[in-house]
Amino acid sequence: MAMTDPLGDMLTRIRNGQQAKKDSVLSPASKLRANVLEVLQREGYIRGYSEDDTGKHKALRIELKYFEGEPAIKHVARVSKPGRRIYSASRELPTVRNGLGITIVSTPRGVLSDAEARSHNVGGEVLAEVF
Repeated sequence: MAMTDPLGDMLTRIRNGQQAKKDSVLSPASKLRANVLEVLQREGYIRGYSEDDTGKHKALRIELKYFEGEPAIKHVARVSKPGRRIYSASRELPTVRNGLGITIVSTPRGVLSDAEARSHNVGGEVLAEVF
């Protein structure tokens, strides 16, 4: 069966992996997923990611991050879904937990965090929120 929301699937794999205290999780590879993982790594929510070619298809191995035994990501949620896309201008980008979390935005300049999108003065599709 075809997957309707690949990004939501990756975020769920991260959430489930951290609840199970895993060191890393695997997710099928795509450019959008890699760009979202790059933002999560820049913002310090994951230790890193790498391409894994051991299977039949390319995959991304996501190294999860913990702080004092607790997951670095307390909450991760998909905002714009395939059934309802959410777009926002640069001045109207949502803040998560009064700036303690980030919003991941797909812009014409690439996938950025909300702070980066505001500094570049670009808006776009609000993909996910993380804190």
